[in-house]
Amino acid sequence: MSEYSWPSENGWCQATGAAAAWTETVRSLPVGTPIAGEVIGRQPFGVFLSIDGRPEAVGLARVDRMPRCRELPTVGQLVTGEVVWHAEHNHQVGIVLREWTEHEDLLPGFVERVGQVVTGRVTKIAPIGFFVRIADCVEGLVPLTEPVADFARIIREGQDVSVRIVAVDLEGARVLLSAEGIAQEACPPDQATA
Repeated sequence: MSEYSWPSENGWCQATGAAAAWTETVRSLPVGTPIAGEVIGRQPFGVFLSIDGRPEAVGLARVDRMPRCRELPTVGQLVTGEVVWHAEHNHQVGIVLREWTEHEDLLPGFVERVGQVVTGRVTKIAPIGFFVRIADCVEGLVPLTEPVADFARIIREGQDVSVRIVAVDLEGARVLLSAEGIAQEACPPDQATA
């Protein structure tokens, strides 16, 4: 099965009369109403939900409300959330999932920590540098500023490293890190000066 699917591809069929029941759906599920339901479809823009007790209603939890470090729930997963909007043109009820609203974004706290040295774990090595997770859902890039002949001998995924926080871009949700001297710390002494 593909990572993405429409509700109809998963055997879900909206109850007949969804349009006729729309006024009642909006009345019974006003903004702020807690809901529970099952994920019935998954697309890059969000997940579709079958809302418990409202067979004529389809919920949509959009990724623009999802914390950047979370993943979309899978088809068949039971979720809870809250109504945040109604779309009359396609009879959808907008939902924000509880796990998304309860998630604390730690990135803003790192603005005040620019210049500090922190310890983190290498999560990915790329041609442009390597990524280090410095907190739950907070990763930064240590860019390669000069070619490293044998980068794989210096840094490995899963390795704990000390890095300096250089800059935090809240709007772009990016953290720039520096690992000055890491090559000397990670290499055997006879290779650090070579």
